[in-house]
Amino acid sequence: MRNKVTKAIFPVAGLGTRFLPATKSVPKEIMTLVDRPLIQYAIDEARAAGIKEFIFVTSRGKGALEDYFDHSPQLENELRKKGKDDLLEILKSTNMDSGAIAYMRQHKALGLGHAVWCARRLIGNEPFAVILPDDVIAAEKPCLQQMVEAYEKTGGNMVAAMEVPPAKASSYGVLDVKEDMGSMISVKGMVEKPAPGTEPSNLAVIGRYILSPYVLKNLNKIKSGAGGEIQLTDAIDQEIGSERGVYGYRFRGQRFDCGSKSGFLQATVAFGLSRDDLRDDLHSYLTDLMATEQAAQ
Repeated sequence: MRNKVTKAIFPVAGLGTRFLPATKSVPKEIMTLVDRPLIQYAIDEARAAGIKEFIFVTSRGKGALEDYFDHSPQLENELRKKGKDDLLEILKSTNMDSGAIAYMRQHKALGLGHAVWCARRLIGNEPFAVILPDDVIAAEKPCLQQMVEAYEKTGGNMVAAMEVPPAKASSYGVLDVKEDMGSMISVKGMVEKPAPGTEPSNLAVIGRYILSPYVLKNLNKIKSGAGGEIQLTDAIDQEIGSERGVYGYRFRGQRFDCGSKSGFLQATVAFGLSRDDLRDDLHSYLTDLMATEQAAQ
């Protein structure tokens, strides 16, 4: 019987320099998308996929991130006194049970592969997920849940995949396709940030992974790769040809790159328009804005 995926690693050690000066004092992962921090979207997606143990790979200056998941008795008592039960329920959904969450420090910024490797002792010999909170995915069924359901049939290693314009492929890890089966893709190679014009396909790896513990063993042996960093892609690539294999999964949903300012703004508009309590006002504002721009032209 295949082991269930119950552990997830959240690499959150980055400095978020693209969002300075905001990230001078606020970790990027708790910057607010509508009314929830980015990390809450990642946690909710993990919970929906059956994740029970949450492992954060952090760095110095991330204390606010750790505090976010702690209980806030004073605030909870105030809401209770004022009868604000709806807000109390929202607040409770952000709390993590004792023992469900662990924090590991990544002392040097040596790349995504190194961040995942830092959590190796907490993973042990089990399959695990990796979620990059910068990639926010709007989907009817959460992306990682889709992948877990597919993984139950295939096992092995699985990466979320999305088609990107060929001109942008050099910004991603890219799949070399063995067989395209629709939502599932059998992979014969992976290339991290290929030079323009050399990409084997336009199928890019997005920040959701289900990996076998053998990937951690591969990371033990890997030296720095593209950009002088230890690349997770290189460790996954070594699994190709093994009995476990590597699969790409075309998820159903819309991905927003909230690691960039433009992606964050696009996500804010999209998630705002998806909310019943915000849609009408926001839609009206955007319609008026476009009309004003067109009139000015």
